[in-house]
Amino acid sequence: MIFALILLPLVGALVAWIVPDNRLRPLILPVMGSIHLVLTALLLGNTPAPSAGGWIWLDPLGKVVLLCISLLFAVCAFYAVGYLSYRQERSNRILCMGLLVCLAAMGLVTVSQHLGLLWVALETTTVSMAPLIYFNRNARSIEATWKYLLICSVGIGLALLGLLFLAYSTYVAQHDATLLLGPLMASARGLNPGWLHAAAIFLLVGYGSKMGLAPLHTWKPDAYGEAPGLVGALLAGGLVNCAFLSILRVYQICLASGIEIQFFQKSLLGMGLISMAFAAVFMARQADFKRMLAYSSIEHVGILAIGLGLGGGAIYGALFHLLNNGLTKGVLFLSSGNIHRSYSNKTTDVVKGALTRLPWSGGLFLAGFIAITGSPPFSPFISEYTIVSSAFIEGHHLVGGLFLLFLVIVFIGMALTVLPMVMGAPPSDIEPTDYRDRLLTVGPPLLMMTVILMLGIWPPAFLVTLLRDGASMLGVQP
Repeated sequence: MIFALILLPLVGALVAWIVPDNRLRPLILPVMGSIHLVLTALLLGNTPAPSAGGWIWLDPLGKVVLLCISLLFAVCAFYAVGYLSYRQERSNRILCMGLLVCLAAMGLVTVSQHLGLLWVALETTTVSMAPLIYFNRNARSIEATWKYLLICSVGIGLALLGLLFLAYSTYVAQHDATLLLGPLMASARGLNPGWLHAAAIFLLVGYGSKMGLAPLHTWKPDAYGEAPGLVGALLAGGLVNCAFLSILRVYQICLASGIEIQFFQKSLLGMGLISMAFAAVFMARQADFKRMLAYSSIEHVGILAIGLGLGGGAIYGALFHLLNNGLTKGVLFLSSGNIHRSYSNKTTDVVKGALTRLPWSGGLFLAGFIAITGSPPFSPFISEYTIVSSAFIEGHHLVGGLFLLFLVIVFIGMALTVLPMVMGAPPSDIEPTDYRDRLLTVGPPLLMMTVILMLGIWPPAFLVTLLRDGASMLGVQP
């Protein structure tokens, strides 16, 4: 089933390339997304043993990321059918094919126990997403695409150097050179500390640029702002999670080494706080609401880094936040895509009164804003509270205080953009469009919003167990 998880989306991508009809082609996405979600559910319930050689295995950390990716993609796939019905003016062949190739690559990231294979899978997600950012084919989208490719490729190149340093540290220590996670963790205490330290730095910087940690975040506002909402949802909830999983693998090795973990945690705390600070500053009075969501993503990758850097109980909160942020960003990007279609504009100078013009999409965007800013009873409140309370319990009062300060500033900044968008009356001189809220464009984000609410009120027992198992792999005592 694990290989089916990777191969079936590739088959779907081939079919999408062959099918000539622009209206029928998007139907491949929900079919493949549904099959992928069913396979994911089966794998979570009955996980196969590691493959021969140990290259492929779905461990608890991979399960958390796979669950988020599969659920988000399945929901976005149904949304894509409704969204692309309004975009018949341009071919969707590349979009459909690229989404499925990216799904296969993201699935491979979750099951890779060989860091070289993980690197290849992560680079594939970068390449497959680039043409999708250029879907609107204008000057701003081509600029965003090149910036995304350039910065992420430099980052992934630095990560490759980090892998070479890591492999060389085993050679210097007179071990068999390997990039398999299990043997690396088993021999971590005997690895050359200098080369291991260098590897940790390059891997954190490389994967951090892919994740969008400040100051390596500069591709995000352009890419998220110019990509279709559908693509933005998968960038924020899919690719970010894959990059974070890559950092978790490095964390496992540093933890096993004993001497490197404190440096790695302090680096994560520093980059996490800087990311939240950047988001707080640049989100204020942001006129482009899709760029605002990009800065919100920078804030939340900072929250993930802080949770991991704090260690202990905050790691459980970080893993839970990985799921919460991915689903909530899905709601925000899909509903923002609907608003963009209706107004043919994405600036707050034009977009006003969305609750009047689009009651469902405007309401979902408002609910998503309330959820993503950590307000109860939605699940991001639980994960953020877990992280910040752990900071104070463990004596990191400065980190906890800055965390709360940045949350307040971000809330105010987002409110100054979101509330004028959704409240009041639409401008009288706005040109009419053919977009209307329909089941396929409103139902998917509504479903995710319901899941976010349910996770905030009563998270299911299987998810709690899965998160605890993942946290235990990162040194958290049960």
